[in-house]
Amino acid sequence: MSDEETQELEATVEGNDAEPLQAFDAMVNADVLQSVPVTLSVEVGRTRLKIRDLLRLKQGSVIELERNAGEPLDLLVNNTVVAQGEVVLVNDRYGVRLTRILPSEDRVEKL
Repeated sequence: MSDEETQELEATVEGNDAEPLQAFDAMVNADVLQSVPVTLSVEVGRTRLKIRDLLRLKQGSVIELERNAGEPLDLLVNNTVVAQGEVVLVNDRYGVRLTRILPSEDRVEKL
């Protein structure tokens, strides 16, 4: 963004004139947004432990999770649930088959 465009944007924000802001929106295109990195994670379940119980864990310990067997897993983008799915095996690697995409309204409520 040039200095002139920056000054125009600043004047728009101060003067509440929408036209240059629309021009700014047009400059932010899909290519820019698509290159922004996000963290994708899959949550099998959660539990809460006291520190003494955490310190007693050893190899072979089993931790009971709050989620029941057969329930869908949560797919999170930057720690926000965006979908649910089930575990699948793809060429000796785990994957997730999406079974439900949460509506954007639901995702915004959880922010």
